[in-house]
Amino acid sequence: MARPIWTGTLSFGLLNIPIRLMSGERRNDLHFRMLDQRDNTPVRYERVNAETGEEVPWKEIVKAFEYQKGNYVVLEEEDIRNAASDAHETVEIDTFVDATDISPAYYEKPYVLLPAKKAEKGYVLLRETLKKTGKVGIGRVVIRTKEYLAAVMPQGDALVMNLLRYKSEVVDAEDYELPSKSASDYRISPREIEMATDLIKSMSGKWKPEDYHDEFRAKLRTAIEKRLKSKGVTATVEEEERTPENAATNVVDFMALLKKSIGAKTRTPAAKSTSASEGGGKKAAAKKSAAKKSATKKTAAKKATKKTASRKAPARRRAG
Repeated sequence: MARPIWTGTLSFGLLNIPIRLMSGERRNDLHFRMLDQRDNTPVRYERVNAETGEEVPWKEIVKAFEYQKGNYVVLEEEDIRNAASDAHETVEIDTFVDATDISPAYYEKPYVLLPAKKAEKGYVLLRETLKKTGKVGIGRVVIRTKEYLAAVMPQGDALVMNLLRYKSEVVDAEDYELPSKSASDYRISPREIEMATDLIKSMSGKWKPEDYHDEFRAKLRTAIEKRLKSKGVTATVEEEERTPENAATNVVDFMALLKKSIGAKTRTPAAKSTSASEGGGKKAAAKKSAAKKSATKKTAAKKATKKTASRKAPARRRAG
């Protein structure tokens, strides 16, 4: 069985639903290796210094941003982590919009959200409410070290989360030269539109994804099997689920949380307890503050011993 990418919470209003984030796609690509045709030895990619030609071990490689041609500023892993939201392992819904308002061009990658044990009630509550209202939850999610915009929507018995492209990543069709005049300006007659409409109706049917297959992959696999028969084979060199503390499971009074969310008209991050006492909340806040101070001291000490300012460095090439 597939393992979750992470186990966390789906948060909206004051409700925090324990979930497991699962991949929603299956890659069926056929992967190829490049061989030296003289002896069928695999060709290896190496990380080499552009000036010396020497191979660079992974531990010596750093990430840098080229702010001018040939000039780089080196980033620490901590800089990249801190740029992302604090809400790791959380899908935080900020607003709900009509599902029809989102252009298909914005959808990028699907994930399936599964309820954690004893968290089915909150999961089903959100799923059925989204179905009834025709809404989609828009929020942010951190996967690994990057923050994404995401849409949570119902699909059958599931809640599906699609990563969304930002507006800056989508090319506006209006940027291209399009045939924007009326149909008559292109000598299209009403009769032609009527005939085209009849043709589309005659070819219409229900969407059945199982009717479509990757024919290219199937033909390529057949070719591979044929080659194997004719030439032979070439010599070749469960994690325990955890429920986030204070998350809303089936035993939580959802009615009270919903009323409280509507009254407050605000959202409580999943990291905060929705059922703990004020004393517990203050302890958590104090703990978080102490952690931040500790992190600040460590960063200051690190900066005192290691120079992280802009520097000119040779271009680095990663393995392909």
